[in-house]
Amino acid sequence: MIYLKKLTVSDGEDIYEMMQEIPAEENGFKNPVYGKNYDGYLEWLKKAAEGAERVGIVDGWKVPETLFWLYDGLRPIGFGKIRHLLTDALRAAGGSIGYAIRPSERKKGYGNKIVELLVTEARKMGAEILLTVHNGNEASLKAALNAGGRIAKTESGRYYIEF
Repeated sequence: MIYLKKLTVSDGEDIYEMMQEIPAEENGFKNPVYGKNYDGYLEWLKKAAEGAERVGIVDGWKVPETLFWLYDGLRPIGFGKIRHLLTDALRAAGGSIGYAIRPSERKKGYGNKIVELLVTEARKMGAEILLTVHNGNEASLKAALNAGGRIAKTESGRYYIEF
């Protein structure tokens, strides 16, 4: 069974190991845990959980966001985030949904599934849904279109996909 699980401060070693497999940055999506030791990961979990509860905007970029783990059965496969709102800066170069799949699990349809599930969660939250996909990232473009997105525009080396 494939499902999303919301980040909690008690998430364990299986998540930590997955986060060490996902690159620090790829196609504009950042993995803030890559290269951290386990204590650093635990501290990050606390900050990420607090970020979901935050209200307001910091520096035009930092808005409340909720993180989710994608699981297939008991194995974490990837992670994604939903920004609760968009600023002008995020509309230009960030979007409201981001995700990454661990490299050992790519090309198995998990990208399609996580986008579909994140869009469903974003709708429940009442969030504006925008994905920005770097030109050349055909897998993410395909996942967004398969989940019902449409290309609103192409600009600055990105596709802007609305739902």
